[in-house]
Amino acid sequence: MIQIQALPAFSDNYIWLLQDAVNQRCAVVDPGDAAPVLAWLQAHADWQLTDILITHHHHDHVGGVEQLKAHTGARVSGPANERIPARDQALNDNDRLEVLGLEFQVFAVPGHTLGHIAYYCAQPQLPMLFCGDTLFAAGCGRLFEGTPEQMHHSLERLAALPAATQVYCAHEYTLSNLRFACAVEPQNPHVIQRFEDVTALRAQDRITLPSTIALEKLTNPFLRVAETSVKQKIDERVGRINPTPSAVFSGLRAWKDTF
Repeated sequence: MIQIQALPAFSDNYIWLLQDAVNQRCAVVDPGDAAPVLAWLQAHADWQLTDILITHHHHDHVGGVEQLKAHTGARVSGPANERIPARDQALNDNDRLEVLGLEFQVFAVPGHTLGHIAYYCAQPQLPMLFCGDTLFAAGCGRLFEGTPEQMHHSLERLAALPAATQVYCAHEYTLSNLRFACAVEPQNPHVIQRFEDVTALRAQDRITLPSTIALEKLTNPFLRVAETSVKQKIDERVGRINPTPSAVFSGLRAWKDTF
C-alpha cells in the first residue's frame, strides 16, 4: 500500500508525498517549493524520489521542480499543453503513467488553466485523484484561462469517478469554500454538518483533506448545479432562468469570485 502525506508549503498549499515504504521510493505532486520535499528527503536519507507529477503551470505548483530534479534526478511528468520546467514526460488526455508500481490515468480538466490535468489511480482498495486546482474540497478553482463550460465539463468528469475516490486537491480552502456552500444551500444538512466538522479541525490547525467524491457530491455546490435548490438560488441572484447546468455553474462561479 502507498502511504500519502501532505507537506505544507507557502500559506495554504499542499505538496502530496506518495510513499512506497517497501522499496523506500517516493513521488511528489505539484512541488511549488523544493524546501519541504528536500527536508523530508534529508530526514529519510535512504529514500529515493523517483517521480514529480505536475497538474498545471502556476508557480506555486512548479516552483520547486528544477531544484528537486537537479538534486534527485526524478522523472518530471506534466501536461503536454503547458510550459512545465524540466519536464521529461508530456502527458495528454487518457495517457497512462506508472508511478511507484501504480497505474495512473491522465484526465484533461481545462478551466483553471487550459492545459490542466488530473491524475487518477483506480486501485480497488483505495482509488485516488490528484486534481490540482480543478476540484477543491467544497469548491473549485478560479477560471484564469478556461471558460465556465470547460470547467463544468471537467468537474462533471471528476464527479463521475467512484464514490470512494480519495480527492487530493492542492490547497487548504475547505473552510472558506464551505462558508460559500452554506450561503448557496443554507438548508442542506450535509453542508451544515461538514461546516461544523471543518471549523473544529481548522481550530486545531488540522488538515481537512483528503475528501471523497461522495462527500463532494453532497456538499460541493459546483458539483450540485443540477440540484433544484442550487439552480433556484442562482436564478434568483441573476434575475433570470438559467436553462442549463453549465449556465448555473457560470452564475455560481461568478458569485463565488466576489463572495
